[in-house]
Amino acid sequence: MAAPTFRFTHYDLKPQRAGTTIEVTLNAVNNVRLMTAVNFQRFTELLDFKYIGGVAKRSPVRLVIPETGHWHLIVDMEGHHGLAESSVKLIGAPASTLDQKQAS
Repeated sequence: MAAPTFRFTHYDLKPQRAGTTIEVTLNAVNNVRLMTAVNFQRFTELLDFKYIGGVAKRSPVRLVIPETGHWHLIVDMEGHHGLAESSVKLIGAPASTLDQKQAS
């Protein structure tokens, strides 16, 4: 099976709730791509894939999970000089309005 020809770091974020914020810290300009499990599979097979994110020129980068499901984050050097060192922090989704009313 073919694989991307550029170096990348893969973070399996596991199942996440919609609204969860992903904070990515980088030490250089790289691409930051948040994608579903299906799109991650397409990425590894060199097929067209969809993602949220793009070129990260500043750090940290914050992305929000748009829908509940299994998510993957890729930090890659495609089009850049080298692979950045990176770290990822998950910031929980805000409680829904219904949850807030029940907690009162």
